[in-house]
Parts: sequence; C-alpha cells; structure tokens
Amino acid sequence: MPANLGTEAVTVQHPLTRYARDAGWTIVSQGDATTFRRGESGLFFYDLLKQKLQELNSDFITPELADGVIHQLESVRNNIEGNSEVLAWMRGERSVYVESEKRQRNVKLIEFGDSTQNEFHVTEEWQYTNGSHTNRADDVFLINGIPVAVVECKSAKKHTGMEDALIQIRRYHKETPEMVTLPQVFDFTQIVEFFYGVTWNLDRKNIFPWKHLDKSNYEEKVKTFFAPLRILEMLKEWILFYVKDDELRKSILRQHQTRAAVKVMARCADETKKTGLVWHTQGSGKTFTMITAARLILERQDIFGKATVVLVIDRNELEGQLVGWVDRLLGELQTKDIKIEHANSKARLRELLKADFRGLIVTMIHKFDDADKNLSPRTNVYCLIDEAHRSTGGDLGTFLMAALPKATLIGFTGTPIDQTAYGKGTFKVFGKEDDHGYLDKYSIQESVEDKTTLKLRYTHAPNEICLPEELLEGSRRQIEGVP
Repeated sequence: MPANLGTEAVTVQHPLTRYARDAGWTIVSQGDATTFRRGESGLFFYDLLKQKLQELNSDFITPELADGVIHQLESVRNNIEGNSEVLAWMRGERSVYVESEKRQRNVKLIEFGDSTQNEFHVTEEWQYTNGSHTNRADDVFLINGIPVAVVECKSAKKHTGMEDALIQIRRYHKETPEMVTLPQVFDFTQIVEFFYGVTWNLDRKNIFPWKHLDKSNYEEKVKTFFAPLRILEMLKEWILFYVKDDELRKSILRQHQTRAAVKVMARCADETKKTGLVWHTQGSGKTFTMITAARLILERQDIFGKATVVLVIDRNELEGQLVGWVDRLLGELQTKDIKIEHANSKARLRELLKADFRGLIVTMIHKFDDADKNLSPRTNVYCLIDEAHRSTGGDLGTFLMAALPKATLIGFTGTPIDQTAYGKGTFKVFGKEDDHGYLDKYSIQESVEDKTTLKLRYTHAPNEICLPEELLEGSRRQIEGVP
C-alpha cells in the first residue's frame, strides 16, 4: 500500500478536482494558473477575463473599457463591502460610460442565461502573496477568469480536520483578504463531511453541510455542489447581502430554502392552485426564503407580468427588522422599474391596493382589519404570509381574503395548527391543495441532523445558593399573615 494513500492530496484534493472536471470544469495546472494570473499576487486569469468581457459585451466594450472594468474590480476594498461590489459586477448590476453612445451601459461578466458562453476552470494550490503574508488554497474555482469559490481539503484521518480547515479560511480573511474578496463561497471537506459557507461570514453556525441522498458519496456531493448550472444559480439568486445593526452582513440560502423558494414561485405560476404552506421549523430562515421568493416573482415579468407581492407579517418588532432587510435585499429591483412600498397604516394599505399598485408591499396582518372587499381583484397578486398559523385563523384572515379574493396565498410557519375555534387550521387554509398538507417541509428532525437546532444545555444551581426551606416557609407565612 502506498505510504501517501491517506494524505489529503491523494484521497481528497485530487479526487475533488477530477470530480469537478467530470461535472464540467476544465482543470488548469498550478503553473499555468500562476502564468495566467501574472504571478502570485494576481487575482484573475487576466487575458481570459478581458476576452470574455469583450465577447459578452461585443456591441460596446472596447479593449480599453475592458481594462477599465478589470481595474475597477481590482480596486474594490478588501472587505465585505468590496465582496458585495464584486458580486454586483458579476450579476451585471454595474455599468460603464460608453463615450460613443453618451450613456451608461450595464456590463456582463457572466452569462447566466446560457452557460455554454462561460469558461469554467478549477486549479489546485492557488498561492497568493500580498507582500506581507502568503497563503495557499487547495482548490480555486473560476468562471470567465474570476475566482468564485475557494476549497480546503483535509485528510479523513485527521480528527480536527474540519476545525483546522475553518481556521485556515479565517486566516485567509485576516492575512490575505485580497484572496477572498473575489470568491463568494468557500468549502472544506475530508470526504466524510463536506461543508460550505460564504466568504466574509465565518461564524460556525453559518457553515452548513452539503446534503445528498447518499450521505457517504463524496463524488456526488462534489458533482452536485459544483454543477456549473447550480453554481451560476447560486451566484445569481441565493447569496444575500443585508444590513443588520448598521453592519453589512452576508448569507447564503441553504438547500431547504432554495427548494422552497423555487416551489413557491412555481405554485404562484400555477393558475389552477391558489394556496400553499411552507412548513419550516423555527430558526430555519423563513424570512430570507420569503424575501427571495418575492424577488423571484417580481423579476420574472415574463411569467407573472407586472405583479403585486404582499409580504404580510404580524409582529411589530419584526416589521422594522424585515423592512431593513427588504431595503437592502430588494433595493436593486427599483432600478428595474419594480417599486417597493411599506404600508405602515390601514389607510396606506387600502390606498396602494385601490390604486392597483404593482411591486412589493410590506405590511402587517393587522393593517387588513376592516379592509373593504375586492381592494385588488387581480389574479397576479401574491401574498406571502409569515407566522401563518396565527395570522389568518380569525377575522384578520377573513378581511385579507376578502380584500384580495383572487390572490395566491402562501403561508410560512414553523408551528402549524391542526384546528382552531373557527375550524380553519393552518393546513385547511393553506395546505388543502397538496396531498400532504404542505408545499414544502423542513422538520425539526432535519434541523437537528443539520446541527441548526442544538440540544439545550443547562446546569442546576449549586446547593449552597439555594434558600433554606424553613426560611421560605417563614416568608410565606409572613406574607399571608399566618402566625
């Protein structure tokens, strides 16, 4: 048996690279990759990126403009703000001024509609130096010469391999942040386990196992995660930047969230069905799922036309939180002629619906109290209702349904109710058109398996701080006036 059979390179890294090749990525040797980068301080495959910029924007990008775009990408700040800016460029949300046309034109770096127009590369031992520090990633994945994913591999024999891999990823962010300003995701694996997360979010609770039906099939985990079409979809749809506590944050939708968002969009496109229930356990990211589903519906005007999406919430404290996320997550829709309104009063909600408002409305279930019938009788109105188990069981739900009689109603809940005093449980209201009573389900058992839900740990108070029973009894007698 070869002495190096158990090493990470032979058993983990090289197979990962080969599986990626089989999935559709072209392997580039370490030497060629360094040449294409113009040295170890290079960030891109420069010539390829310039070529693809001109090919994908052939009607206006000159070689000089292409160089300018690359320079702008190189010049972003090496932090989460710069990482967000890079993703905006990847998604075609940034523009250059075209002198010959006297106007701004959005630039396409990646073709999301036709994957065959992109170049997919993977290379091993990506060493980067910024003059102060040098680090080396086991694998880097690139689309059109732009790094999009960084991978760390560890030997399955190493018991602390996954912890060590995360320590390395954190070191990259600290010592060579340039190395992780462009990539949007990272992975680490030692065959048995395969984890993924987003760059610039290194909390352990935000790093997730990649799930496949065959939990022990390393090859299929690699191939399904790095399937080119899935990576393109991930870059375009599933990575989120938002502001919380005045700080820019980053997240990625997990498999149950992307699955549910796609199902919600499909249900809303189904003219024969008008309800659906998303039953995801508490703490599984329902808010992000709702927001993403809303964005997908509003963007697909070829399917939904100029639609109205109503995000319905039922807690005062959540309204402020959700509105802040909406402003960041859906703000780019405003540049696509999609409007966003916050209906903070009953009068404002009625006004928007009566005026046939098209776009996103964020409101609370209580704003439908005493609402008139048929405020918006259109069919392309879609209500996504948070905490649906308690939002629509009584009069408020009745007012909502009367105001939007032809709307599609999608309920989101972590704790559905079978019955209520009105005989209208969560399943009866939202799940009546699905065989199992729900459109999608993510159970607490799955959450425990994914280590999203953890065991509650507690300790009893030590005896020395417990009050003596006679003292408690004496206090009770004194309070009650008993001699």
